[in-house]
Amino acid sequence: MTAVAPDERVVTEKRSEWTGGDRAVEATSHALLAIWSIIVIVPFLWVVLSSFKTTKEILSSPFSLPKHWSFDNYVNAWTDAGIRHFFLNTIIVVGAALVLVMLLGAMCAYVLARFVFPGARFIYYSMLAGLTFPIFLAIVPLFFILKDGGLLNTLPGLIMVYVAFALPFTVFFLFSFFKTLPDEVYEAAVMDGAGDWRIFFQIMLPMARPGIAAVAIFNFLGLWNQFLLPVALNTDPNRYVLTQGMAEFASQAGYAVNFGALFAAVVITVVPVLIVFLLFQRRLEGSVSQGTFR
Repeated sequence: MTAVAPDERVVTEKRSEWTGGDRAVEATSHALLAIWSIIVIVPFLWVVLSSFKTTKEILSSPFSLPKHWSFDNYVNAWTDAGIRHFFLNTIIVVGAALVLVMLLGAMCAYVLARFVFPGARFIYYSMLAGLTFPIFLAIVPLFFILKDGGLLNTLPGLIMVYVAFALPFTVFFLFSFFKTLPDEVYEAAVMDGAGDWRIFFQIMLPMARPGIAAVAIFNFLGLWNQFLLPVALNTDPNRYVLTQGMAEFASQAGYAVNFGALFAAVVITVVPVLIVFLLFQRRLEGSVSQGTFR
């Protein structure tokens, strides 16, 4: 006879107590999840298969397997279409913006969550207000601010805008993590003579690692796929990011688009996002309570 773990026994007992309605909800949820998975996965698989075809094959038999599996489309997209240059610009902009927004956001959230000082409540609710402000209304002011500062159509200017765009969400998300950290750890560190900077970087920040990883993933996805901000604030073709480069590549030849290379470029754009999500998906598991200022 095999021994049953206590956790498995509890789950089994709970399942035995389920009613017909509970089982119907579970079956419906699984069915909807399966349908949603098919809606997401099938088009992506079709794009991957099409990336190995020629344009003639795609137009004549769009749902068949490629006759010859070749990476020529990827080579053409990477070199001839300029995806390599756009990819490098995106890595620079998103990487720098992500590092800055995570550092500044974590420091701001930590101070607001752990210290009481005049104006703290106002700063916190100002950050929350930033989440509700439509980005469309900020395009024109941002354009003139960057123009007056000599940062229009530059990568540093785009990095600064990305940081400002993602900072309110980062502070709001990390606030609850720092708020729930035990006060005893901070008090013990103070008793040992640790300064505020050492307490933050060596004690509090590692303890909030799950929240840091989760918000970093969300910020990476949002910044990597950002289209409106670079289109309005970065019109120099030499400094295009991937979203702009893909739009230009898809429209530059009219009806004579190399669809095989276009689908290959789409795969190149999506793969980094999938890799990051698969590597850090465990960090997204678990509940995160909504931050509230107390």
